[in-house]
Amino acid sequence: MSTAVTADLGMQLQTYIDAGYPKLAGLSRAAFEEAGHAAIGAQDSHEASTPSKGDEAPGLRRLLVVTRELIAPEVRVPLLRLAGSVKPGIVDRNHDSDARKGLRHYQPMPELAVPVAPMYVLLGIDRGDEFRGVRPLDAAEVVASRDRSPLTIDEGISLVAVAPELLVKNHCFMLAGSTRGDKRMPALWIADGAPKLGWCYDRNPHSWLGMASAERRISPAA
Repeated sequence: MSTAVTADLGMQLQTYIDAGYPKLAGLSRAAFEEAGHAAIGAQDSHEASTPSKGDEAPGLRRLLVVTRELIAPEVRVPLLRLAGSVKPGIVDRNHDSDARKGLRHYQPMPELAVPVAPMYVLLGIDRGDEFRGVRPLDAAEVVASRDRSPLTIDEGISLVAVAPELLVKNHCFMLAGSTRGDKRMPALWIADGAPKLGWCYDRNPHSWLGMASAERRISPAA
């Protein structure tokens, strides 16, 4: 039986609105909705001709991604919740453990051609459970060999925001699509009953961390 989540993109947009994203972005609800509908409209116009390859894995067929162009990730993480919980998400304090403090130093890997837009649509997301216990660098090579793309920080936050049931104990995931050019690889996991955005070294495997990936990104300008 498929465990893929099939939340409608319009419902995902409403989830962001209910969470207070328009105010955090400094936009009216109408302006925020306009940005969302531009992304959704582009996806409708460029629907993939083949079904998602990740339908039988824990993941999401389509995801409306909110980016740092609208709201910084540090602001969005505290709005995350685990399914059935009210505890706010946490940015791991280890992101401040050297001179390059915070999340702003993490950027999407250039080769992924991530759209520079307030919102865009991501297709065929897979949580990447098969990579638990695998060195992240090795997992990233397998993902690339399948012509798939690792998720970025913005995409990971968006995924948990609209589908919190995908972040569960022992089934958390790396966000290898974002890098600051060193050995640190960001990841989303659970700590003290709440989502936590932290990082691990790219050569250290963890039995509870997979590697989330997707098939394709669709820019609203496409």
